Amino acid sequence: MSLKPILAPDPNAGPTPLTAENLDHLRALFPSAFREGRIDFDALRQLLGGAVDDRPERYGLNWNGKRAARHLALTPSAATLRPDPAQSVDWENTKNLMIEGDNLEVLKLLQGPFAGKVKLIYIDPPYNTGKDFIYPDNFRDSLKNYLELTGQTREAGAKLTNNPESSGRFHTDWLNMMYPRLFLARQLLSDDGAIFVSIDDHEVANLRLLMDEIFGPENFIAAVIWQKVYSPKNSARNFSQDHDYVLAYARLATHWAPALLPRTGAMQARYSNPDHDPRGPWKAGALQARNYYSKGIYTITCPSGRVIEGPPPGSYWRVSQPKFLRLNRENRIWWGEDGNNTPAIKRFLTEVKPGIVPQTLWRHSDVGSTHEAKKELLGLVEFQNSASVLQTLKPTRLIRRMLQIAASPGPAIVLDFFAGSGPTLDAAYRQNAADNQDRRSVLVQIPEPLPTGGKFQTIADICRERLRRAGEKVRAENPLFHGDLGFRSFRLDSSNIRPWPPDSGEISEAIQQSVEHLKLDRSEQDILYEILLRLNLDPCLPIAAREIASKTVHSVGAGTLFACLDPAIAAAGVEPLALGIAAWRDELQPAGEPTAVFRDSAFADDVAKTNLVAVLRQHGFQDANLRSI
Repeated sequence: MSLKPILAPDPNAGPTPLTAENLDHLRALFPSAFREGRIDFDALRQLLGGAVDDRPERYGLNWNGKRAARHLALTPSAATLRPDPAQSVDWENTKNLMIEGDNLEVLKLLQGPFAGKVKLIYIDPPYNTGKDFIYPDNFRDSLKNYLELTGQTREAGAKLTNNPESSGRFHTDWLNMMYPRLFLARQLLSDDGAIFVSIDDHEVANLRLLMDEIFGPENFIAAVIWQKVYSPKNSARNFSQDHDYVLAYARLATHWAPALLPRTGAMQARYSNPDHDPRGPWKAGALQARNYYSKGIYTITCPSGRVIEGPPPGSYWRVSQPKFLRLNRENRIWWGEDGNNTPAIKRFLTEVKPGIVPQTLWRHSDVGSTHEAKKELLGLVEFQNSASVLQTLKPTRLIRRMLQIAASPGPAIVLDFFAGSGPTLDAAYRQNAADNQDRRSVLVQIPEPLPTGGKFQTIADICRERLRRAGEKVRAENPLFHGDLGFRSFRLDSSNIRPWPPDSGEISEAIQQSVEHLKLDRSEQDILYEILLRLNLDPCLPIAAREIASKTVHSVGAGTLFACLDPAIAAAGVEPLALGIAAWRDELQPAGEPTAVFRDSAFADDVAKTNLVAVLRQHGFQDANLRSI
């Protein structure tokens, strides 16, 4: 009997959880296509028949580095997320996350706790105009690059860079950056989830092909046109660029449907009840239509006695004569106050859809403009000079439209891994207060340095400040709203667990690090949250602490996990510690089988460790759920 170790991930190890899951699905469908644990592609090709396209030239989007980008998406992360309560708001209660770090590594870490759970992803990635491409210029080792460019290592290597068209790899670099991120994003979506991506003319064609490949063309929803400016730019060389696009794809179009948008006051005002109909307000709809209808030509006599020989030229009555007569008997035809008008069909407010179907043209008057977005940011965050203000901003009304369509009703998880100044969570605060829904958000933003000095050093700093101010503003404007207006702040870093083999070639140092494999500069809280991620637990689960046998024990998620990370557990203290944890488990009565984790190096010897396992087993803990780190 022993504790099952929680190990640091090895990027050079075998199949990742994603590839392992895919292999399991494939093996379940085609067991005869496997030989000694590996795929026999000749056998698989025969089983699939004509569905396999093995021609050397195929239709699709191809570029230099595509295979490496796909491999990068499947490489496990050697990183973790370190908690930062000091930079957070309402740490103990909030379920929102603001994560500072390279979004590729963060997306890998989010696979465990959030795979298949996200209802809406909205991203505003770099448009690849040559000036806004700010991701590392070396895609082979994203964590190493990230630590270097943020000054967390002594080496000077990869850097944040723009992508001028003269580089010779203008589209290639952008596609290599986007492919693994979109691939991982798809795994996070629920079956009824959707992703919305802002883009402009520079890459909209490539993005459409890329998303067709990753999400499937059958899951395409719409290409929305957003009117981002409302006055022409007379300085434009050719056309004034007044719009951007928002590409929308579902995880599974068969499972996804948009929520109806609420009717505006002007729309409601179109319904009235001049004849005091007991069925309530209605509005008149034309009886004639232009589409040919064989039964749509007949004579109508008005109550006033006027005879209408037929519909206007080039049109047809939209209902047959028997149905028209029935509608008239039911008082569903409006003839005008004097009974002499061309008949119209009464459409009652109570009988139409409770909202309006989303359209693909989003006007600035309905969802805001870039000018409005800048005013919103300046209204929340003070800048020393205008050069520090981001230029490619999105208004909260634009994102609120997406929340209404694709994340209603709540509860729902919303993800934005190109968070910028944080308008997505700002919009979620506002929309939750408006419709009293429970949407939680996960934001990811790389700490891109700002061009000038001042209070804010990076865009991530601006994001956190905006979220603090936005939450305060929404609370002040909505005193009756008691929803979540906070966020937990985390930052990406290397794992708390030392990798094996160690970097040093000295055997004595290797032995020493194998004894104490947790980094000495990391806190107990750092280690606890890495345990949550490695065990696929939500980092926003509530955590309680209790002293048991003079040791601090943490309960995560009301007994889902118990963790004792004390550096020394004496042999005499093993039994009272195990009994105390078992009693706490019985008190909390968790729904599933709880997991217990201990620091491996804390035990005096293997006998002490074996005794702890034995006591916990006697009190209902399963062997597979007894872990060490």
